[in-house]
Amino acid sequence: MNDTTSSDNANDKQESLISRFIASTEIDPRLLGMLGALALIWFGFHFYGVIFNNFGAFLTPRNLWNLSVQTSSIGIMATGMVLVIVTRNIDLSVGSMIGVIAMAMGLLQVEYLPQFVGLGHWSIWMIAVVFGLIFGTLIGALHGWLIAYREIPAFIVTLGGLMVWRGMAFLSGGGRTISPVDPTFALLGGGPYGAVGATLSWVIGIVACLGVAYILYSGRQSRIKHDFHLRPMWAEVMLALVGWATIIGSVLLVNSYPWPKGIVRQYGARIGQDLEGSFISHGFAIPVLILAAVGIGMTILMTRTRFGRYVFAIGGNPEAASLAGIDTKWVTMKVFALMGMLTAIASVIASARLNSATNALGILDELYVIAAAVIGGTSLAGGVGKIYGAILGALVMQSLQSGMVLIGFDSAIQRIVVGMVPVSYTHLRAHETEADLVCRLLLE
Repeated sequence: MNDTTSSDNANDKQESLISRFIASTEIDPRLLGMLGALALIWFGFHFYGVIFNNFGAFLTPRNLWNLSVQTSSIGIMATGMVLVIVTRNIDLSVGSMIGVIAMAMGLLQVEYLPQFVGLGHWSIWMIAVVFGLIFGTLIGALHGWLIAYREIPAFIVTLGGLMVWRGMAFLSGGGRTISPVDPTFALLGGGPYGAVGATLSWVIGIVACLGVAYILYSGRQSRIKHDFHLRPMWAEVMLALVGWATIIGSVLLVNSYPWPKGIVRQYGARIGQDLEGSFISHGFAIPVLILAAVGIGMTILMTRTRFGRYVFAIGGNPEAASLAGIDTKWVTMKVFALMGMLTAIASVIASARLNSATNALGILDELYVIAAAVIGGTSLAGGVGKIYGAILGALVMQSLQSGMVLIGFDSAIQRIVVGMVPVSYTHLRAHETEADLVCRLLLE
């Protein structure tokens, strides 16, 4: 009896310490859960390779660098899907939109613009990107108008869009693959030349570290100004150290991945130098930097602007938001227009990475995007969602797929596993314990 009591007291003390740590640092428990799942996936696939193939290929600079690039397009769209789902809607058309936007940009670069400005003109890639962004925004605005002003359910509108835009992608190019795209445009997809190198990566890392320090300092000063509860100083220092360690570790990782020897020889021949045996770092890939910029911008939009507050108000209670004077129809239309623009950015990255445009580009991406948002903590009931959670969710989904490819799983098994992840996660969220629920509500 005494042993049982002592064991219960020890467990209570441990839970109390964990609860106090989470309350002091104000870390979202779901973030810790996603990071734990990500670590389990990474180490699981790596040691699977060590045990069965005598070589762990997952936790290598090459694979993690490629993983970050592969996550970029899904992560960018997932940030927009958060807003869509928060407002109690859904968008099933983003994968097909990627295809039609990529085909439009590809045709513009390969067949139309060279006739007017000349083949290889410096403006081709910029015109193509701007056109793609406008085209994607207009498609999203059309969806939003049908949903908000014509009162057609989002499921029906975007399900129709899934079929319509995929068909238009096929018709626009006659089923052809349009390639190659403009060389400068192709840099937006990553690759050895589509990265910023070691020096600029360190500059970005230092700026990011300063940004973390500024965010923590300004947040503390704002709390003091408004007489809000302050985090303990040890918690502030710990958050700063964790943030700095993550950033510096990321810089070291991307700088430890060198250019392939063949690319080094080609580059040396182009600049007239013998670079045989030289170590040239990739650094951060351009798509990853675009994802980071989009994530920061969307976070600011959702947490620091009137538009973001309106989005959460509509998701929480559309009737109350309307009675409070919010133009819910206009906000909904803007949400879908923003989703279209983000899909266009993802289309730029996807087509640039392939150095071509094809009508099959983006197939099933809508499922990965929705799953990433849901895994990241966005509630399908509306009103709840976080941008960083969606990006982490995209990383989890892509890590699963990449790991299964590395260990040789059949594509059918890959789809089964990936399809089970959001179902399992939603099941766990629906059956979270009362203590977890209370803790989450207090933190939110």
